[in-house]
Amino acid sequence: MDNHHSGPVETGASMDYAEHDRTYNAFLAGAKWGTMVIVILMIAMAAGFFGGAGFIGSLLVFIILNIAGVFLLR
Repeated sequence: MDNHHSGPVETGASMDYAEHDRTYNAFLAGAKWGTMVIVILMIAMAAGFFGGAGFIGSLLVFIILNIAGVFLLR
């Protein structure tokens, strides 16, 4: 019984709320930007495969939509 604690388990270490907020905000930002990139990648792939844009055209669609997405998601 080396780790004998007095009191209930729920009163363990105090919560670092500032770190919790930073982690949550980083998760939300990663989810938002990651979703944007995946959706834009799917649109660019559809333009290249089904729209006849080819590799260069789909690459341009990907770059242009990413630039637009950065401005829209700020």
